Amino acid sequence: MSLPFRQVNVFSPLPTGGNPVAVVHDAEGLTDDQMAAFARWTNLSETTFLLDPTDAGRAAGADYRVRIWTPGGELPFAGHPTLGTAHVWLEAGGEPGGQDVVQECGVGLVRLRRDAVGDGHRLAFAGPPLIRSGAVADTDVAQIARSLRIEVSDVVRSAWVDNGPGWVAVQLRDAETVLALEPDLVAMGDLKLGVVGEYGVGVVGEYSAFDAGVEPAVEVRAFVPSIGVGEDPVTGSLNAGLGQWLAGDVLPSSYIASQGTALGRRGRVHVEKRPDGQVWVGGDTVTTIVGRVEF
Repeated sequence: MSLPFRQVNVFSPLPTGGNPVAVVHDAEGLTDDQMAAFARWTNLSETTFLLDPTDAGRAAGADYRVRIWTPGGELPFAGHPTLGTAHVWLEAGGEPGGQDVVQECGVGLVRLRRDAVGDGHRLAFAGPPLIRSGAVADTDVAQIARSLRIEVSDVVRSAWVDNGPGWVAVQLRDAETVLALEPDLVAMGDLKLGVVGEYGVGVVGEYSAFDAGVEPAVEVRAFVPSIGVGEDPVTGSLNAGLGQWLAGDVLPSSYIASQGTALGRRGRVHVEKRPDGQVWVGGDTVTTIVGRVEF
């Protein structure tokens, strides 16, 4: 079986920045085993498979359905694969049924908007509701501190920000502390851990020239060793959860997050929390590979 294939870079306009996602078109004939094997083979943090909506999804307005796989298994939702898959669907000629693109996935329906930027557009997704939020147990904070090789007192605040993948997050005192982390991934165990730290006023990230004068507010890192990804370069779902937790309170209601710096990537995530509480997460997307894959 030969199927169309694209690889898309997400959260950067640069082909070698951001976070790549592999997208397989017309995947209705593939089995779970084939999807899992291909995701292991790509060895990317996520690989997605484009499918027709289910009857229920179509009735609810879904334009397409996606299944999202990591090298370690399937996810109900993930952010950068959502943006990359929508990019592929549109590039291949997809026409949304309404103003927004509507994606069906494991958490239900996810809306995506297209914001005009220069001569093109930037995609953004509406962050799904948190399925777990609130305080983190002291025992979990202690495990997080051990895994990050820091003291519990270095954790400024913590919260569950799980919108599907299982995220728990901590804020450290500043972006420089986040960038200096050398975590113990074995001690992290099954935690899906996000870490965030603010940049000081007038302090810009390593890739300040890339931002065309727009300074990132925070540095973010994401560690998910239990699904076969030690550190994810740039993470949409985590940034959506962080926005629901921090935007409009600790952070401005609209800000840019830098992620991937520690891995030599140039990721920028645009986060906006609207007055109704809905968090939108956007980023640049660019196709880097077009071809076919044999199954």
